[in-house]
Amino acid sequence: MHSRRIGDAEVSAIGLGGMPMSIEGRPDEARSLATIHAALDAGVTFIDTADAYHRDADEVGHNETLIAKALASHGAGADVLVATKGGHLRPGDGSWTLDGSPEHIKRACEDSLRRLGVEAIGLYQFHRPDPEVPYAESVGAVRDLLDAGKIRFAGISNADPGQIREANEVLGGRLVSVQNQFSPAFRSSEPELRLCDELGIAFLPWSPLGGIASAGALGSRFAPFARVAEVHGVSPQQVSLAWMLAKSPVVVPIPGASRPETIRDSVNAADLTLTADELAELDAV
Repeated sequence: MHSRRIGDAEVSAIGLGGMPMSIEGRPDEARSLATIHAALDAGVTFIDTADAYHRDADEVGHNETLIAKALASHGAGADVLVATKGGHLRPGDGSWTLDGSPEHIKRACEDSLRRLGVEAIGLYQFHRPDPEVPYAESVGAVRDLLDAGKIRFAGISNADPGQIREANEVLGGRLVSVQNQFSPAFRSSEPELRLCDELGIAFLPWSPLGGIASAGALGSRFAPFARVAEVHGVSPQQVSLAWMLAKSPVVVPIPGASRPETIRDSVNAADLTLTADELAELDAV
């Protein structure tokens, strides 16, 4: 597995997104544990989760607990950088709500520490801006957690360029990552990716395979991903991830998975080299 950096930590170039294993449509626990173990066996050393990755109202932190169990039962678990998030909530009716208050973020971090069973969280991210709370106050809570040694690294998610700069200022230049949606179907985070590249901050695309499910459909705008995949004898999903990795050395995609075979396929993207012409074709999609 090739590696990249988040802060001063070396992590696998492809991470694992845990959300599909805990929300609506999730698999049984045995398959989820097998999926996480397959990722570890393939060399994945970066896993992303959040306290809001759950389905029912009474199971906050379901995904954090699942990941902690999987890591504890695998020999490579201690080598993984686990990233979690706070500031989002799920009432249990399928909706997502926000609480960016400093009090909530600090309390949520303490709860995540307990569920993950660690003294300090590897990477703690403010999940999503709350329009009811000044952004600097929310990020200030993450700064306080960093200063207190509760977290090793600080990151933000779903942020625009102005918020990235503001967060980095509030954190005293210690912002290490930005996690935004980015995929073949969703490219509006290109400015944030470019800014992260400029600042040397890791850019973590969530839902990086958006649009690829229809890549092979006749007339689909994403068909070039399937054509390139056929040339290389790989899946369109691998092509999507390799395309992202080629954009900048700060990119660390975190494809979600709920099956061992899915994450095994995704990690192979780190070994896939696309030509300049192929990258230009995919950029134009």
